[in-house]
Amino acid sequence: MEVHVGDLLLMKKPHPCGGSTFEVLRVGMDFKIRCTQCGREVMLPRRKCEKNIRRILPPKPPEKE
Repeated sequence: MEVHVGDLLLMKKPHPCGGSTFEVLRVGMDFKIRCTQCGREVMLPRRKCEKNIRRILPPKPPEKE
């Protein structure tokens, strides 16, 4: 599965805060992801994270000021 830093992941199970999209911060043996709703960061083993991904969304464009 091709997951890159900056991608947004739509997960099968929502975070306890209610958000189900996560931003990828680090890729390797473990994934470090951040909930886009509450900002909590979580580290998960690659296998568990890939199993729970429903869809990979393209990275969000940078915000203009």
